[in-house]
Amino acid sequence: MNRVLRPDAVLIQAVIAGALSFAHLHDLAYAAGQSGWKAWAYPVSVDLLLVAAWRRLRSARRDRSAWTWFAIALCASLGANVATAGLLDLEHVPAWLRILVAGWPALAFLGGTLLVHSPDVPAVSAEPVDVPAAPEVETHRADAPTPTAEAVPELSPAPEPVTAEVPAVPAALLDHARKIADAHRAETGSPMPATALSARLQLPAPMTAAIAKQLQLA
Repeated sequence: MNRVLRPDAVLIQAVIAGALSFAHLHDLAYAAGQSGWKAWAYPVSVDLLLVAAWRRLRSARRDRSAWTWFAIALCASLGANVATAGLLDLEHVPAWLRILVAGWPALAFLGGTLLVHSPDVPAVSAEPVDVPAAPEVETHRADAPTPTAEAVPELSPAPEPVTAEVPAVPAALLDHARKIADAHRAETGSPMPATALSARLQLPAPMTAAIAKQLQLA
């Protein structure tokens, strides 16, 4: 199937801009003393360095050297376009511009070599990296006994009830409590209640309960 060639406005504009920039670089190199084929080689050198730096930037956005050489080639191209726009007398080119034009081949060779042989900088990906899941390990042992339907699971024994320990009552304290209980019986004619004895002794509840138990108080 034959493809129909259609004019592309962007492509035509790029060709025109490239031709004008090429011509400006040639005219500047020729005015700086580079005649013959050398004047035509300068535009090729500048454009090739610009393209090489741009291709490097596409693969490594964080490469500072690529940005540096891209800026150098762009300044050389823009400088030639501005210089040949009537701002510079091409019949009397200053010495510093002749030096720059004469030193450009070495600078372009250095830039091209560094761009080609620089190590690649890996791009940082924002996408999450899939981490492979750990393989499941089967814990069943071949030599383990197979449970049968007749096996009865062992029942753990029920916990024994915790009984509170009865504190030991000193003999002197027991005699003192007995005297209080006897005095109460003598005055009232009835045994002393355990709550009344607890209020009189002001002792902890377990100790008072142990004394009331020994004195057989209600």
